[in-house]
Amino acid sequence: MEHAISLTQPHGRARLCYVPTAVGDSPAAVESFTAIASERTDAEVSVLTLFTQPSVPDVRGHLLGQDLIVVEGGSVVNLMAVWRAHGLREIMTECWDAGVVLAGGSAGSLCWHLSGPTDSFRDALDLFTDGIGLLPYSNGVHDDFAEQPRRATYRRMVADGVLPAGYATEDGVGLHYVDTTMREAVTIRPGKRAWHVRSDGNGACLEEPLTARRRS
Repeated sequence: MEHAISLTQPHGRARLCYVPTAVGDSPAAVESFTAIASERTDAEVSVLTLFTQPSVPDVRGHLLGQDLIVVEGGSVVNLMAVWRAHGLREIMTECWDAGVVLAGGSAGSLCWHLSGPTDSFRDALDLFTDGIGLLPYSNGVHDDFAEQPRRATYRRMVADGVLPAGYATEDGVGLHYVDTTMREAVTIRPGKRAWHVRSDGNGACLEEPLTARRRS
């Protein structure tokens, strides 16, 4: 949150919109996020929910009026389906073009990329290729999650060519892009890293560790 807000250039308090579509607009998620964000003096927080109908009368106008949009994690498959139904894929692209800072974790990170592994369909990891693609890379989230073979699965998919080259993040690490260039990785957890992962063209994967800058 600190890093994302620091990237905005508001005239006063940063206008921050929280979008919890990926958790079905869970009231508990909304309450938790707004409780934390409302303590900040540098941000004016709003929430866009889409169930059972949009919570604002002009979704496009509301989102284009933000300095920062934060997308919650959850089911990236459901997120993309609901966004498509409400035209948010196109609206988010307009926000990107207008310079709104777009952020999020897990599904809220994967959605901006082209593709990556997901457990949205079942506990096992399946291929997801329906991202907005503002960032022309694959994305491996929860790269150090012990309960699922996310690290190995992501690298295998890249090596096999079913995913393009991209970036993986261990939990607590964020990727900071400027346009489509990966500027740096930042972290709130000491020792955690991001990785650039690509195929060698012969069925194997090459990975480069990216040291993440610590944010307090």
